[in-house]
Amino acid sequence: MGRKKGWENEGLFPMGLHELDPAALDELFRGRGFALLAGVDEAGRGPLAGPVVAAAVILPPDLRILGLTDSKALSPDERERLMGVVEKAAVSIGVGIVEAEEIDRTNILRATVRAMQEAVDGLAVAPDALLVDGPTGIGHKVPQFPLVKGDARSQSIAAASVVAKVTRDRIMVEHDRLYPQYGFSRHKGYATSEHMEALRRYGCCPLHRKTFRGVREWLGHGR
Repeated sequence: MGRKKGWENEGLFPMGLHELDPAALDELFRGRGFALLAGVDEAGRGPLAGPVVAAAVILPPDLRILGLTDSKALSPDERERLMGVVEKAAVSIGVGIVEAEEIDRTNILRATVRAMQEAVDGLAVAPDALLVDGPTGIGHKVPQFPLVKGDARSQSIAAASVVAKVTRDRIMVEHDRLYPQYGFSRHKGYATSEHMEALRRYGCCPLHRKTFRGVREWLGHGR
């Protein structure tokens, strides 16, 4: 079951959702019968290398985690700290990971949806509803409510954003040990000048998304 991006205007909830703080927005959904509410978000759509990672997080009711917001607005140290807080507080956490090979075979949009579906399916407790970051749902049987900029509007989505980002960053640090010439531990696969210079010098490695602009130009190049 999915909901289109216009659900906010369907009269199911009062107007002014944008004015609610993230924890209050989640409580509004719980008050509509969705007690086990899972926030869903991803990290890694844009990089040239590595997987796309998604997380689904069910937080307990009446919880406010200070400082929790969109992971992109947080420093690495803040994300790591909040990751620990979320792990201790969460009712359940699910993670989905789709590697570069599948991203190239399908496309990044399908791979992202697949990672989100896997994250939801990985929850130890079945959610009553999903709050999904973005304009559309993920084609899951669980009722879902897409929220544009949801990682700044919902505490549950913000928690999923942090889990997905920290999980992916840790994966890229591990990959850096296998391919130290690319500097994955620093740029996490994004198209920094350091990364682009490494592609020019060394060509691609198995972690690179070979259908992406910025990578495909260097197929067969390098030492």
